[in-house]
Amino acid sequence: MEYTQLGRTGLRVSRLCLGTMNFGPYTTEQDAFAMMDKAQELGINFLDTANAYGRKMGKGFTEQVIGRWFAQGGGRREKTVLATKVYNRMGDWPNQSRLSALHIREACEDSLRRLQTDHIDLYQMHHVYRLAPWEEIWQAMETLVQQGKVLYIGSSNFAGWHITKAQEAANARHFLGLVSEQGVYNLKDRKIEMEVLPACKDYGLGMMPWSPLAGGLLGGVLQKIREGRRADEDTQKDVEKYRPQLEAWERFCKQIGETPANVALAWLVANPVVTAPITGPRTLGQLTGSLHALEIKLGREQMEKLDEIWPGPGGESPEAFAW
Repeated sequence: MEYTQLGRTGLRVSRLCLGTMNFGPYTTEQDAFAMMDKAQELGINFLDTANAYGRKMGKGFTEQVIGRWFAQGGGRREKTVLATKVYNRMGDWPNQSRLSALHIREACEDSLRRLQTDHIDLYQMHHVYRLAPWEEIWQAMETLVQQGKVLYIGSSNFAGWHITKAQEAANARHFLGLVSEQGVYNLKDRKIEMEVLPACKDYGLGMMPWSPLAGGLLGGVLQKIREGRRADEDTQKDVEKYRPQLEAWERFCKQIGETPANVALAWLVANPVVTAPITGPRTLGQLTGSLHALEIKLGREQMEKLDEIWPGPGGESPEAFAW
């Protein structure tokens, strides 16, 4: 396994991050335990979850699964860089969501209880909350850090200017502030190359792309359909919308002798701003297969060919739309 620093911090994490959103809705607890055990065996030390995962509002079912896995002992918690998130609705009362100081405090305590741990390594804001001033948010986060309940703070789904505002407010308080950002990023969805990636690079934030396979679209969807697998309605619409690109994409992967899923991950890992793509395997086979992506080294001509198939926005702003 390859490891790298999380942004500008001294924290070392694996180049692949195990995403757990499927734990509960699609992956049974027993299979989730086996997958997390296998991930550690393979050297993956980075695990991402959220208090809202598990589909039942307020239950935090996925965090509970992880907590019961930690409770087995055997160094499971000690070997894990644990990332979870706060923002989404966890109840029907007015302050049981978003990023008020009250909800941040209560959500953190609830996550710690469900996860059966005394601290969260990376506590991420799942979305920006425009109604709370950064002074309130950072005061609440600083308190959690001072109490030892949280070590690092990250963001998710922030725009570039949100990262800037957050970090400048943290700097004014002489606080470390953000160390990472999670954003949707893959060959098909490249908008964050304009503003978010440059902001991450400038402020020293690690980038953890979510949906690295574009919801499965980049995972060899045409081949799977030819083999008789059924795609849901949304996927079928995307397939028809992007069919010429998908055909060129899967043909390219076949020519270089690699699976589409691994090429999509390798393309992300090749970006120096990217810390670790968040993979969301449903099976052990998908988990173990993804490690090969770290061995794929795409050459300049291959990267240029991928830009032809899946064009980006034109680079960073303002050159992407001006001169």
